[in-house]
Order: sequence, then structure tokens, then C-alpha cells
Amino acid sequence: MANKALFGSGRGVLAPKTDTFNEAGGRAYGFDATHALAQYAATGCINATFYASAEEQLDTVLSLCGRVDSEFIAKLAVFARERGYMKDMPAILLAVLSSRDPQLFAKAFDRVIDNAKMLRNFVQIMRSGVTGRKSLGSLPKRMIRRWFDARTDTQLFVGSIGKSPSLADVIKMAHPKPTGASREALYGYLIGRAHDAEALPDLVKHYEKFKRNTNAGKVDVPDVPMQMLTALNLTVKDWIDVARHASWQTTRMNLNTFARHGVFEKREMVGVVANRLRNREAIARSRVMPYQLMVAYLNTATGIPKAVTNALQDAMEIAIENVPKVDGRVVVCPDVSGSMQSPVTGFRTGATSKVRCVDVAALFAAAVLRRNDTAEVVPFAEKVRGVRLNPRDSVMTNAERLTRQPPGGTDCSAPLAELNRRKARAEMVIYVSDNESWMDSPLHGRTAGSTATRTMKEWSAFKKRNPKAKLVCIDIQPYGSTQAKERPDVINVGGFSDQVFRFIADVAQGATEQGHWVNQVRSVTL
Repeated sequence: MANKALFGSGRGVLAPKTDTFNEAGGRAYGFDATHALAQYAATGCINATFYASAEEQLDTVLSLCGRVDSEFIAKLAVFARERGYMKDMPAILLAVLSSRDPQLFAKAFDRVIDNAKMLRNFVQIMRSGVTGRKSLGSLPKRMIRRWFDARTDTQLFVGSIGKSPSLADVIKMAHPKPTGASREALYGYLIGRAHDAEALPDLVKHYEKFKRNTNAGKVDVPDVPMQMLTALNLTVKDWIDVARHASWQTTRMNLNTFARHGVFEKREMVGVVANRLRNREAIARSRVMPYQLMVAYLNTATGIPKAVTNALQDAMEIAIENVPKVDGRVVVCPDVSGSMQSPVTGFRTGATSKVRCVDVAALFAAAVLRRNDTAEVVPFAEKVRGVRLNPRDSVMTNAERLTRQPPGGTDCSAPLAELNRRKARAEMVIYVSDNESWMDSPLHGRTAGSTATRTMKEWSAFKKRNPKAKLVCIDIQPYGSTQAKERPDVINVGGFSDQVFRFIADVAQGATEQGHWVNQVRSVTL
């Protein structure tokens, strides 16, 4: 009789052999070039991550661009900006297109460069020379001039904050032509040249008048970005006016600042701020990522009124409304290992985000539980962590419980092994991880293709018991491999915007196929 240890029916059924190693040294399945580039575009911020430097990421992205068609790059740039809310990666892809396919570059430009920050990112990348040229070139200059022509004076003025390059630097490079007296005066004002002060837009004149009279408190606070006001000597009344007219994002990001400057001592302002934070239309316009709300909530100082922190929780409930309700049982497996303690947008000197990968994973798990009260959450590191969550608790509360789990090594097979041990049944299993599993992958004297990953072996066993189940692996870091090979019942997706929730809805409704995520990118209309 054949050796049962080698040929047993439950051993590695349909589990393909690996073809690469991941950044942590474990066996893995490499993505093809299109999927890998999409992964980097949806998660990469070109900062150092736990396993890779910023330079390595950039080199990988440029190499991948050389292996995919220009149309995919154009669609991916739009997808990453409009649905992934990314900043640097869409600008890099657009810069690649500028010299590779001028027609597609022109089609994608306005959808990617949708504000002054994105314009400055694009110009900085172009002038760095990393995509092959240091000058802007005639077509990019024409597109930039058209971008200026399409903006109002107010949009240009409020978008003039920031440096390296500043908006003034871009004006000097692209030489947009003034379309009237006020625009001519504004360009002169921004680049520090002689101009007709009387012809300046009203908002600029208001701002300059406020700067001259701020100590006297005789001029209303102008409706300009917070960065234009914080260096000024504002009174409590001024700060109240700032808070009254602030945008949704400015409000979210400056709650502690408002508290320090006495805004909430005026009872009316507590209601104004709280109502703004829970405003459904404002939340949609802000394109806030759900994890940003969690961080705002966790970072609120003791001086923030309860009504305001409650409004943040209300905003979270609105922000996750597109988390699908899944027919049948769903299991969510958030990775709480050591590498997940690193910043989700990477390390950048002086500007590292406080948001960790584990915060994003925990929030996703808590959001799915909130919308699916029969869901099970199985956090893991080198083994499954035992934690009980109440689906009736708020998303914030459950996410915070998950982030407090002790870190450790990474074994992505651990949750599936536990589910198999219990002979559990489920229609969907969702991983939220960086996919850098290594503790279940001994390497001594073996090659990448010598066996399947332990995760795929456990999934094969799980599928024998749950033949209709789908495995969704959400990767929130810019790496090029996975622990579960793409196939009709295994879907890999990258990113940390609420676009991922919509993707889960597709899977729940059965509207998926092999390569579904990449096909979503290809479906973008230019």
C-alpha cells in the first residue's frame, strides 16, 4: 500500500507549490506584474516599511511599470486616486505615463491631479528624475496650465500652502497665463512679484487685512486653511470663528487644538462641531478612511466634550455603512503580529503616521462584526489570540480591544488551523494582514517550490468541509507576494480605503472571478 503520510486524501489537496519567498523569508506565491503593481499602488506610500526601504519600493514600482501595458498604468493611476485615495503612487504612475504614452497621460491627468497637493506631488516627482526626465516637458506644462485655468482664484489661494515645491514654484515653471486682472494680481502675489493689491481676489484681501489687525480683533477670521492661521496671534473669539467655519477634515484633525484654545467653552460650539462630524454628506465629501476616525477618537484629549467624541463614533457608523452583510457565516482574521505594529503608511522622518497596520486590521474586523453579528473574529500572531468581542459594542470599542492583543511572530496558517481543529463551517474567511508569514515556513535546505504554504494546505482542508467557501486576503502593505495563491475561491486585494469593503460585498454576492481585483482596475473608463 502507498505511504499514507505522503498520499493521504487530506494532505495538501489542490494546494499549489510556492514559487518565491516573502520579505520575512517565508515561502510564498508571487503576484504577476499587473497584480503586484496594483498591490503597490493601493498600499504604497513610498516610505520605509517593516521589511522594505522606500528606495526598494520605488525601484520595484518602476520595474513593474516596465512589465505592464500603458493602459493598465493609466487606469491604475485613476483607480488608486479615486477609489484608494492614495497620493504619491498615482502621481508616480502619471509621471511614468508622461514620457511613455502622452495620449493616456492626458486622459488620466485631470482625474489624478484633482487638487493642489496632488499637483505639487506630481511636479516634485517629475523634477526628481526618477521616472526618466527632470524637466516637465511641453505636454505636462500644457496640462498644468490647463489645471490652473480650470481653478477659481479662491481654489488657488487656499491651495497655495505647502512647499518643495510650492504652488508659486509651479507657477514659475509652467507659466500659466492670467485670465483677468484678479488672476494676474494673484499670480504676482503668490510668487512675490509686484502686483495690483486692489485687484487681488476678495479672500486674499480679507486675509491680508486680518493679518494686519488680528491683535485688535476687529476683522472676521477669513475662511482659509488652518495652516494659514496657526502662526498668527489669534484670540479665543478668532478660534471660535475658525472652528465655526472649518471643513470636516480640518475639524477632525484639530479637535485637541480647538479644545486648547477654548472653543468648547462656548456651549454652542460643542453642538456645531458634533453636528458637523456626524454629517453624512460631509463625511462622503471628505473621503475619510475609516481608520482615520478611529485614530481621531483614540487621540482625543481629556478636554474634548463627550458629545464630540460620541459624534466621532456616529461618524464611524456612517463611514462603515458599505460594509456588507454576508449571508452565512463569516470569519475575520486580523493579524496582530510584531510587523503589524509598524505605521500603515510607512516610516518617514518627521512625518510618520501614528496609525499602525494593526489599527487598520482591528478596525476592519470590528466593522465586519458590527454589520454581521454572527461573524467570528480570530486574531492571530504566531498563534491564535483568544479575545471575546461583543457585536453590540461600538466599532471603536472592539477595535481598541483587538489592538491591545500581544504581538509576536507571524503564522498566517494559525486561524485556519484552529478552524479546522474545531471543524468550523463558514462561507467566507477574511484575512487582514501584511502576509509576511514565516513561523509556519521552515527553510532549511529547501527551495521555494518544494511545497505549498501551510496556509494553502489548511485552506484545502477547510474547503473539503466547506466546498462553497471563499478566502479573501486583504494585504495592507506594499509587498509582492501572498500566502494564498489567486484562484476562483481565493481572492487577493490590497488597500486600506473603504473600497475594500465594496470589494467584500462583491465576493459576498458571488460576483467575483479569478483576478477579480485586477479586473476592477481594468474596468476603469478613461
